[in-house]
Amino acid sequence: MPRTVLVTGAAQGLGAAIARHLAERGDSLVLMDRNAAELAATASQCNGAAQVVVDLSDAAATARAAAALPAIDTLIHNAAILRVEPIETVSLASFQATMNVGIQAAFQLTQAVWPMMRARGGGALVFVSSRSGIEGFVDETAYCAAKHALEGFSKCLAMEGAPQGIVSYTITPGMFMHTPMSETTYGADARARWVDPIRLAPAFAHLSDDRPVHLSGQRLNAWELSQGAAA
Repeated sequence: MPRTVLVTGAAQGLGAAIARHLAERGDSLVLMDRNAAELAATASQCNGAAQVVVDLSDAAATARAAAALPAIDTLIHNAAILRVEPIETVSLASFQATMNVGIQAAFQLTQAVWPMMRARGGGALVFVSSRSGIEGFVDETAYCAAKHALEGFSKCLAMEGAPQGIVSYTITPGMFMHTPMSETTYGADARARWVDPIRLAPAFAHLSDDRPVHLSGQRLNAWELSQGAAA
C-alpha cells in the first residue's frame, strides 16, 4: 500500500537513494534537506516529491517546517552531521549543530507526526543510526553522542507507540556506503568495500510498508534486511 513518507537528509547519499526507491514503488514523499539545489535534483527523480528546504540544526526553522507537514505515515530521519574532530578542538557550536540535527530534529519531527500517525491507526519511525550509535570512535564525540541518543529515543518510542500501532526502529547501514559523507570520513580500506546506498534502500521500504511489530524498539541492519527483501 502506498505511504506518505518524510525523508530527511534527502538531497544526496542514503537519503536520496531511499527517496528514489520509495518513489519507484509509488509512495508520496516529503523530502527535507538544507541544500536546495541538490534537494530539487532528488525531487525531480521522485515524481514531483514535495521539497522542504530547512536547516535541521535550527530548532525554530525545524518547528516551522514540522508545522506545515501533511499527514505522514512513515518518518525516516536520515539527516546527520559528521565532523571528525578531536575533543580539544570541537567548538560548542559544532557540537550543538551535530546534536541538533541528530537528536533534537528527531524529537521535533516525531512530535509533529505522532498525532497524525495515531489518527491514522499507526505509523513507522525509522532512525538511521550507525556503529557510532553502538561503539565509541576517536574524534567522533559529537556524532557518537547523537547516535547513541537516537538508540535510547527509539526504544522509548517503541514502548509508548505500541498501544497506538506506532513502531520505531533504529537502523545501521551494515556496510560501508559510497556517499559524500563517507568520501570525507573513511580511508582506503573502507573505500575498497563500500556499496551504492541504493542497495540498502529496500530495507526502508520493508519497514515502512510492513511495520513489523516484533522488531519495534530494535536496532536493525539495512544490508541484511535488504538482502532478505530481495530474496
